Amino acid sequence: MKNFIIRTITGILFVAIMVTGICLRGDAMILLFALITGLTLWEFTGLVNEHVADTTVNRFITTAAGVYLFLAFAGYCTGIVPPAVFIPYLLTLIYLFISELYLKQKNPIQDWAYTMLSQLYIALPFSMINVLSFQADPQTGQVAYHWLLPMSVFIFLWANDTGAYCAGSLFGRHKLIPRISPGKTWEGSIGGAIIVLIIAAVIGRLTTESPSELSTINYQLSTIEWLGLGLVVVFFGTWGDLVESLFKRTLGIKDSGNILPGHGGMLDRFDSSLMAIPAAVVYLYTLQFLG
Repeated sequence: MKNFIIRTITGILFVAIMVTGICLRGDAMILLFALITGLTLWEFTGLVNEHVADTTVNRFITTAAGVYLFLAFAGYCTGIVPPAVFIPYLLTLIYLFISELYLKQKNPIQDWAYTMLSQLYIALPFSMINVLSFQADPQTGQVAYHWLLPMSVFIFLWANDTGAYCAGSLFGRHKLIPRISPGKTWEGSIGGAIIVLIIAAVIGRLTTESPSELSTINYQLSTIEWLGLGLVVVFFGTWGDLVESLFKRTLGIKDSGNILPGHGGMLDRFDSSLMAIPAAVVYLYTLQFLG
């Protein structure tokens, strides 16, 4: 009972912080996800250093580089800074490669591999939320912050998790990928997808009938396109969850951390979004290209 109460309180606070940070204003979203990026990278590199033999990743520089990449994307997407803002990040990556020539580590290739993995798996996906959030008016060129797209991704992820848990508990019989995540079932995944499609249809209806504050500039999505976005988030969110499960299973750990009482670590909370956010960006840009 005590664990349930702690888990519930943590969950409510987590959702409240996420909703407030995303919906309030653009700079609040940037600060929130810069912090999330840093904490997740710090957790990831700590797990690697502790559980992967003969591997030593530079936690501070790797984390700082990832946070810088996120802030660089934020600055570029808001139109504040030019593309040259990415040069220091590239120089940092070069340094992380060259430094291994002189550190005499036991397995420099693994150091390189996990350092780059942290950037591709965590820093870059989180940075993509800036692409969803900041859009330029095609007529004036003025960049504005729009909370609906990034918020909808997380609404879909939360709804998918809730629906999958409920449907899986009631009807789950057939395992999705038992060698990686024995608890996930096909019935649960289908149940989660149905809930997300219902929510996506509601959002699509609201954005076509409600005032302009619920719409976006570049992405004028129809209800069908919102349904497509919902499915993209469901599929890639599920894969993101499975990827993190495989990572933890490989390291032989149950939770990625304990920063969120009752919910594990940062990777445990954001594993789905690490695949869903970049997938949503690709989907929306594909719609733009085809349109």
